[in-house]
Parts: sequence; structure tokens; C-alpha cells
Amino acid sequence: MTGDILVHDALVLPVDGENRLFESGTVRIEDGRIAEVRPTEAGDRDADADVVIDGEGSLAMPGLVNAHTHLELTPLLGAFSDLGLLELMGSMTALYAQIADGEFDYLVEAGYDLAALNFLVGGVTTVNSMDIDPQAGAETFGEAGLRGFFGPAVTDLFWDVPVDEQFDRARAFIDEYHDTYDGRIRATICPHDDWSCSRDLWERISALAAEYPDLLVHTHLLELDESDTMARANGADDSLTLLDEVGLLDDRLVAAHFRVADEADIERTAAAGASVAHCPSVFAYWNPGPEMQWTPVPELRAAGVDVGLGIDDHYWHDSYSLFGEARQARLAANLKRTAGQYSSMELVRMLTVEGARALGVGDELGSLEPGKRADVVLLDIDAPKFTPMTNAPANVVNNAAPADVETVIVDGEMLLRDGEVRTLDADAIQRRAEQAVERFAAETDWDIDAGGSDPPGTRQVLRDLPKRGPVRLLGRLALQSVEDVFEY
Repeated sequence: MTGDILVHDALVLPVDGENRLFESGTVRIEDGRIAEVRPTEAGDRDADADVVIDGEGSLAMPGLVNAHTHLELTPLLGAFSDLGLLELMGSMTALYAQIADGEFDYLVEAGYDLAALNFLVGGVTTVNSMDIDPQAGAETFGEAGLRGFFGPAVTDLFWDVPVDEQFDRARAFIDEYHDTYDGRIRATICPHDDWSCSRDLWERISALAAEYPDLLVHTHLLELDESDTMARANGADDSLTLLDEVGLLDDRLVAAHFRVADEADIERTAAAGASVAHCPSVFAYWNPGPEMQWTPVPELRAAGVDVGLGIDDHYWHDSYSLFGEARQARLAANLKRTAGQYSSMELVRMLTVEGARALGVGDELGSLEPGKRADVVLLDIDAPKFTPMTNAPANVVNNAAPADVETVIVDGEMLLRDGEVRTLDADAIQRRAEQAVERFAAETDWDIDAGGSDPPGTRQVLRDLPKRGPVRLLGRLALQSVEDVFEY
């Protein structure tokens, strides 16, 4: 049984329905759940609990929820930073194809270890990850005491792995890992996106979802301008119509990005009860053009859509900081539109309880309220950068960083205490990651060192790219684009 924990004299930001704040507050945890959140009383300092934490100089808040991410290539953080957009996409597509074929398992396993370590010390207690072979991720995050939604990506127009084999992998993963590690690890169904999946694949995804009615369906939706074009090639008016026709536009749908959505898309998403994961940094870093449409998050939230924040491919923009995603969401929206797109408290909620709601677990996670699971993060705010503490929500989303996290509790278990990781061997993980990158560089034409990275040349990348799937994808898009011209 989990021991009781009491935190007293902390600045407590519960992220509850009233958006309360306790300048000197107490959080009491019993049997893995929040028992009380209230102003500190004199007797709390001598409370009869298994662990009593003096929270003076600390801010207590819910654990952060990374609502959309990819983890396998974590050791290659920094390797893509200075590439051009087309060079990045070519190199990444080739690598994903090789991983799908079973190559670089050592790099993938080291990636999950490194991601779990960095997210843990950065206050991220829940991730929602779509990868190619997430078995090692489920085990690593489960054994670390963290929460994770994991699912293998499925696509028939992106790489060349037979579709039957992909579905067999997905079903085997669900059967082995869903609702494991005391319920902290859950499986998801992951059609990769709405631009590299045929209608036949979407119909098979719908059939799989019907077999497992308690699983989320996690996909990239309305991410690219080509999304609706591919939907028309698949015989539907647009992406949401296609999902509706196959029976997937409902409250189980988690849509990453939603960048090119219009007003009608927002209304239909809200009516369906689907949710959105907003990942601002990856698009701010890899903006394909100055006229790029920005995800209409204020309109989505106003319509009642749950919107969480995600880091996406953190190795594309070199940041594990989910706090940074909140700041980036604000800056990018204000720059694209005008100031005041979000209040600080709205962004805190997107980091926590709205992210939990987007993943269908808002009744269990995301806020410090009696009865909820005890996922709690303590930030060290006894520092010059937080002095004076005049606006706690603003400091969390504009100023806080992973380095400020001092204690992490998940399900009432202490995973990090005063900066010391208790459930992972940090030194061993760092060594394995370094060795994995050294081996990867030795086995490939990648040149990677402390001075930067140089990927293989164009000829090598073209040789490693999948052939059948992308040819069909590009052919469908080209044909539909021609038909669109003649129709309109």
C-alpha cells in the first residue's frame, strides 16, 4: 500500500474548477489519492504521515500531461536542428522506414529510457506517444512509475511494412500492455495521419476500434494542407467527413495539431466530443512558410473542445520542456493574431487538467482535488527568477523550466525527491544513450559529434526511403489535385 504523504506550507496551485490558489497550502495524500487540499494549519508541520514535506519555498501543482509526442529517436536530440525542412523530412522518413523494418532497436530502447528520465525530472507525469514499436516504451515508463498512453503507428502510404503485419503488431501490443502497471500504462489505436492512410485502412482502424471500445484513437489530423486533398482522394468531402463516415469521429478521438481546421471543422469536433493536442514548438521551429495557418486553439476552447499541449518530436526542436510549450503557445498565437490570446491560468490548465481531459482521464488526473490520483509536482520557487512571486500562473507558464522541478509524485509514489531520481538509474541511462548514438553513427553515414550533425547524402537517403507506399501517396495527391483544378 502506498504510504501517506503530507506537503505543508507550499504555494498550492490545484488547477481546480475555481482556479484557486493557496499561498500557504497543504496537500494530503492517502493510498495514492488526493485526500485534502486546503490552507496549512499549525498541526500539519507535525502531522502523523509516512512522509512530511516542508513545502516552504515550493509550488505544488498537478503533474504535467504531454498530450502528443514521439519518443523512439530521443538520443538524436540536436541531430536535426540545423537541417533544411526538406532535408529533415527526407532523413526522418528514411529512419522511420528502417525502424519499421526492425533496424536500430538499440537506439529505440535507449531513446525510451532517456525520454522517461528527462520527462520525469521535468515534471511530466503522463505522456501520449505514437511510435512504430512502443513495447520498450510501455515497459520503461511503467517500471519508472510514470503514466503513458502508447500505440504503434499504422499507415499504408508512408512505409512499406505489410498492412496485415502492422495490424497484427497493434493487436498484440494492445493485448499485452493495455491497462498494465496498475493501470498507468494504456494502449491506444494509432492511424498515423489523414494524409498517408487510404480509406481501406481507415475502415480497418474503425473495425479494430470496435473490438477495443475503451481505447483512444490517436492520430495526426488536419496537420497539413494536403489533409483534405487526401480525404477527397479517399472519396470524402474532407478529413472529418471521412472519419465520420467510417465511424471514428467521436469522443475517443485525439487529434494532434488540427492546424488547418476551419470554423466548420471546429463545430463538428466539438459536437463529436473529440479532443485536440496542440504542439506549438515544432511548427514554430519548422514553419513551412510565412502564411502558415496557426492552430485555432482559442476558437476550439471557446467551442468546448478539450485542448492539451504536446511536445511532439522533441528531438526536432531540442526541448523536453512542456512548460516551454505553454510559453510558445502564447507567443506564437499573439504574434500571429494579437496580444491576449490566452490568460496564464488557461495555459496552466492546458498543461494539466485539459490535457488529461483530452486523453479521457480528466476525472482521475490533471488537478489536485480530493479523490483524484495523486500526481503532484513540486517546483523550487525559492530562487531569484521567481522573486517576487506576484503571479504564480504566469511564472509557471512563462518562467518555469524542467530544472525547477524538485519532487515528483505519481499515484502517491515518490519518483523524484529533492532532485534525486528514485526509479531510474540516471547514470546508466546516459551512458547507454551515448553508446547508442556512437553505434548508430558507426553503422550509418551520419556524422554526429559535439559540433553538430551531418546526415547521409541525398543518394543514400533516397536508397533508404520506402518505395511503394510514398509513390502511391504522391500519386494520389497529384491526381486529386488535378481533379480539384478541373472541378473548381
